[in-house]
Amino acid sequence: MKKEIFITVGEAAVKLGISIDTIRRWDKKGLIKSFRNERNDRLFSLEEIKRIQNKTHGDKNSKFKILKNNRMSPYTAIELFAGAGGTALGMENAGIQHILLNENDKHACDTLRLNKPNWNVVEGDIRELKFFEGQADIVQGGFPCQTFSFAGKKMGFEDIRGTLFFEFARCVKEVKPKIAIGENVKGLLAHDNGRTLQTMVGVLEELGYNVKYKILRSQYLDVPQKRERLIIIGVRKDLDISISFPKEKDYIIPLREAFHKCPRSEGQEYPEKKKKIMKLIPPGGYWRDLPEELQKEYMGASFYMGGGKTGMARRLSLDEPSLTLTCSPAQKQTERCHPEETRPLSVREYARIQTFPDNWKFCGSVAQQYKQIGNAVPVNLGYYIGDAVIKMLNGEVEEDAEEPVGLQQQIVAFAT
Repeated sequence: MKKEIFITVGEAAVKLGISIDTIRRWDKKGLIKSFRNERNDRLFSLEEIKRIQNKTHGDKNSKFKILKNNRMSPYTAIELFAGAGGTALGMENAGIQHILLNENDKHACDTLRLNKPNWNVVEGDIRELKFFEGQADIVQGGFPCQTFSFAGKKMGFEDIRGTLFFEFARCVKEVKPKIAIGENVKGLLAHDNGRTLQTMVGVLEELGYNVKYKILRSQYLDVPQKRERLIIIGVRKDLDISISFPKEKDYIIPLREAFHKCPRSEGQEYPEKKKKIMKLIPPGGYWRDLPEELQKEYMGASFYMGGGKTGMARRLSLDEPSLTLTCSPAQKQTERCHPEETRPLSVREYARIQTFPDNWKFCGSVAQQYKQIGNAVPVNLGYYIGDAVIKMLNGEVEEDAEEPVGLQQQIVAFAT
């Protein structure tokens, strides 16, 4: 496996003929990753800078598409906490057949049934579901991140009762799938000083699985969004199956490509007062681009507090992937204003950014639709996870090499 090279901003600027300010701007916008070494030098991935340079100065061909394999695999899956179907649709596009999907939210279940009448959607509390051994090859679930009480406990399987992760682990225990996949926000790495994740890994190991985890960055996996998800993969210990994760591509997809011929749809609107403020924000800009007096008026007490608050009064740029979508495009802390029109992103634009196909309809009110889309795993990310799992089960991959020493710890530090 090719070793990733990390160098200083000055070295990268000289090596690639890019200004230091440009590299720092890409870092600030989340297009590339960096971390500090023991000497407190900020280091950058040379390969990442190259891929952004290639997209912004070279390759202009649109790569936006909903990924899909031409044939189904023989493998089956149970999907827990299915939401609006981002992961399930992506894994089906890769070739995995779902035999059961569980979700507790009525509107999300309506969405699943409307778009996939053939799916076995079980609406209701997961605690009431029964599973049996051999029911599926794969168990997948995006369980909510929960902390645990560690006082005087070994924190094994029996100690996590009452949490939704326990229900995921219970399904794994009862089904004994070949592969178990957990999905969560990247903040789980640092949650409760990393003890929450280590408890989850320990429980899966106790149930008889070899476990690895990794942050997957959607912006390098055919998704026009800087969305990072923590993926945990467990393989049953009695099987000779190597654990491998999707490999990042050497390109990104900017919003310009994702929004091409995007259908018009419903969406939120700004109050007139806020609309006047947002009109003054340039593409890619935020509240600091306002005149100082307007900054103070708009931000209120937040103006005098620390932190960049870069999500406030934020207008996206057509030349970059979107920031991570939330449950609403007009929340003050995480604004997602259209790059050119002064309005929040529409429902269909939200769906495009999450790589849902245009014919995938969402049920419930506009607010419910935003919530379902914002909470979803991007469909193309689900595809890559499914494709990687199929290759694992087919014996077509080798075990992933470990990340460079110290890098994982730096990612944990920056995840908080």
